Amino acid sequence: MWILIFIIFIIFNIISFFVPKRIGRIEIYATCFFAYAYGMTTDMVLDIHYHLYGYFEKGFQWKALLGIFLYFPSISFLFLNYYPTKRKIAYKAIYIILWSIFSVIFEWFTVQTEFFYYSGWKLWYSAAVYPFIFLILVINMKFVQRLIR
Repeated sequence: MWILIFIIFIIFNIISFFVPKRIGRIEIYATCFFAYAYGMTTDMVLDIHYHLYGYFEKGFQWKALLGIFLYFPSISFLFLNYYPTKRKIAYKAIYIILWSIFSVIFEWFTVQTEFFYYSGWKLWYSAAVYPFIFLILVINMKFVQRLIR
């Protein structure tokens, strides 16, 4: 059933490719690369070092790497592409909370399909962490934009 997750990842990538771009190519590249590196680093520490969760089964799997490569950049791009940079802080907070809710639901789904497993991690940990992850993506994008200027 985990193949369904890959189909969803491909759909995310197709959507990312065809949506109108609100951020520049350099911003897209830098933020997607950052999201991939940030996600991989986090997963390596929490999966390999602390054994809190993982993909498919313990140890390295190529299909897990492919899934991470397909997921982190596309979702980060979609989140940042529509991030309401010129809106009030309350609107930005709601946007981050909605993406966090989506992420928790999607993570729950990945666990149900056995793409992802927990071995010490709890879904509510993710619910608490996702807003910070999205905030870090926003901070990184602002940093990239400052470097471009």
